[in-house]
Amino acid sequence: MDRYERIIALDRHLRAARRPVTVAHLQDELGCSRATVYRDIAFLRDALMAPVVGDGEAGFHYDKAEAERFELPGLWLSSEELHALLAAQQLLARSSGGMLSSALAPLQQRVEKLLDAQSGGKRWPLERVRVLPHRGRRMDEHVFRIVASAVLDRRQLAFDYRARTTDEKTRRTVSPQRLTHYRDNWYLDAWDEDREALRSFSIDRIGGARLLDAAARDVDEAALDAHLAGSYGIFAGSPKGWATIRFSAKAARWVADERWHSQQQGRFLPDGRYELKLPYSVPRELLMDVLQYGADAEIVEPLALREQLRAHLQLALANYQDD
Repeated sequence: MDRYERIIALDRHLRAARRPVTVAHLQDELGCSRATVYRDIAFLRDALMAPVVGDGEAGFHYDKAEAERFELPGLWLSSEELHALLAAQQLLARSSGGMLSSALAPLQQRVEKLLDAQSGGKRWPLERVRVLPHRGRRMDEHVFRIVASAVLDRRQLAFDYRARTTDEKTRRTVSPQRLTHYRDNWYLDAWDEDREALRSFSIDRIGGARLLDAAARDVDEAALDAHLAGSYGIFAGSPKGWATIRFSAKAARWVADERWHSQQQGRFLPDGRYELKLPYSVPRELLMDVLQYGADAEIVEPLALREQLRAHLQLALANYQDD
């Protein structure tokens, strides 16, 4: 057992013992060496301030009067939980291009202290946990903090938004609903007060953000899910139809294990290919993802979506025509 489990077991044995417990008995119960027993006793007594009395000759026990007032610290982690926290620490430190590092620095310091306390001075090989952000966009940390505050404080938010497709700048007043982290980028799902509709905004395109005094309008969770997660992609909207995509037998080994959408339907065909069906509204993102598979993917239906992909491929091919 690891140190956490030994300390828990040691506390249990000393608390239940009616007479001093010998080191030999603790060795058997904890499955460790004599030296480890002494180290754990010292840690329990000196670091955790447990009322341990006795010595190695007569045995150890708790002072009965003090034992009733002593409890182990509230947050202890098993070795598996500690390792998971270690991985989460690296994700926090390295994801989003470091954008959250200063905003969450106090939490980061607490995590590091907890890891140090439970590692007993052991050095953890942090370089063995790799986090590789993919296509993350640059974002203003100050804007992110204001947006996050609006979401959590349930206050309306005003900001300038520059649409990526048209580069047009508009002033928006919204009731924030959710923060969404999608493909290494952050989005704000909100009720647009002027347009009276749900919209998703890429936070890296938000500027001049300002908290308002007005309380945010709360949209029902079911309505949020139906609109924002009903179709494929981040700017989902209500589904307009279902797309059927067939992947080659080679690509099927990957696609069959991927989750493209919560309502997707997939099946292997007799020849080893894989057929995927999923709802979509705005085809832009779906087309880009299908294009990543090149000749290993084919949109079967609807015909309009198939023709859109054909047009994309023809335009791309035109870039490689000889002069």
